[in-house]
Amino acid sequence: MAPSPTGTLHVGTARAALFNWLYARHTGGTFILRVDDTDRERSTQEFEDEIIGSLRWLGLDWDEGVGVGGPHGTYRQSDRLERYQDVAHSLVASGAAYHDDRSTEELESLRQKAQKEGKHPGHYIRRPQDVANSGVIRLSIPQDDPVVFVDMVRGTVSFEPQDIDDFVILRSSGTPTYHLASTVDDVDYAISHVARGEDLLPSTPKHILLTRAMGHDEPTYAHLPLLFGTDGKKLSKRHGATALSDYRDRGFLSDAVFNYLAILGWSPDSETTMFNRDEAVEVFDLDDVNKNPAAFDPEKLSWMNGEYIRALDPASFNEMVRPHVETAVGRTLSDDEWERFEEISTLVQERTKLLPGAGEQAVFLFNDVDEYDKKSWNKVMTKDGVADVLDGGLAVLRGVEHWNAESIETALRSLPEKLGIGAGKTFQPLRIAVTGSSVSPPLFESLAALGRIPTLARIERAREELG
Repeated sequence: MAPSPTGTLHVGTARAALFNWLYARHTGGTFILRVDDTDRERSTQEFEDEIIGSLRWLGLDWDEGVGVGGPHGTYRQSDRLERYQDVAHSLVASGAAYHDDRSTEELESLRQKAQKEGKHPGHYIRRPQDVANSGVIRLSIPQDDPVVFVDMVRGTVSFEPQDIDDFVILRSSGTPTYHLASTVDDVDYAISHVARGEDLLPSTPKHILLTRAMGHDEPTYAHLPLLFGTDGKKLSKRHGATALSDYRDRGFLSDAVFNYLAILGWSPDSETTMFNRDEAVEVFDLDDVNKNPAAFDPEKLSWMNGEYIRALDPASFNEMVRPHVETAVGRTLSDDEWERFEEISTLVQERTKLLPGAGEQAVFLFNDVDEYDKKSWNKVMTKDGVADVLDGGLAVLRGVEHWNAESIETALRSLPEKLGIGAGKTFQPLRIAVTGSSVSPPLFESLAALGRIPTLARIERAREELG
């Protein structure tokens, strides 16, 4: 992988990294992380750190590259400018490339002229002797045969030479283009397989021709299906978060995100949806990747994350969720306070899709209800008979001798019959009165964990709000 540190790690790039990692681990190969930082104006250390941190959070490690070193010394393209320049000039010397000082307008005119005459723009090439050591350097595209290669995902792919422009490999500033830097790196680092997004497929014949011009055999390519939104359009910010770190910060588990990204274009079989890293490594093969676009569905990812959360052992869940609970509460909780949460943590866990959601469910235990969720209040508390429900609830709860979930449930289960209404119409007003919302852990356990005095006080306050 060679991400550019000009922005955060996109989920599509993360999925490509994951597929590279899986293939390297499955085959006993070497996974390399390079950094494409030749754009010095936009590249930042902050973005590089974000990318590396996101990859490590996803559970990916690399055998060579930035942060771990390796036999090639540096894995940053900004450290290899002299190497790229040497290659470009050697290609000029061999006749495979040429200097060109023509303007963009001139080149466009040539392209249009060639198109009208049914010729390739290379028909109008200025040879090296025409412009010595000035302008950009372009690769001269051979016109004899098409560029044909076998893609591990797409099968045999062919590009006609007339469809490939004589492209720039070295700018007039002396900096390499992506095509040159990436290809030279692939050659120098002995890359055998390149798995990358389908959007880079048009670049592949250029990289193959560059590799051959350098006197080497090209690697094996696998062009992965692009990620689309559920609306069938290319994944973008209009579909929600696209940076991997956003999902980490929103409380997704790395195991769940790994699993979900892995099934975007691949699956171990026709039935299995959930699997761990070791299971994926055991069966993954780039030959099995689907060439059709994959739909990134945040709702399905949330569902899968909930499944992973519910599969956690209670101790692990409590450890993961405590920072989120404290964030929701607005302060650090004492050990005694945390024990109150642990009384209902398994019930919270069952209802949690994202880790911050656990904090939202539990905040009522530690903070008084200063205001009620408007949607919940308007939907439930404005109905006829709610005042009678709260009065009845107060009456039966005041009579509970032993304040525990079982005794509370026994007392409250008799209330619907006394009032002549259903259980939902009875318990929902009490839930909102005590927790401030219609969404909370189970009522009886919540009241037990909260305690007698706060429970009665909150119901009394809600009753006063009704007037």
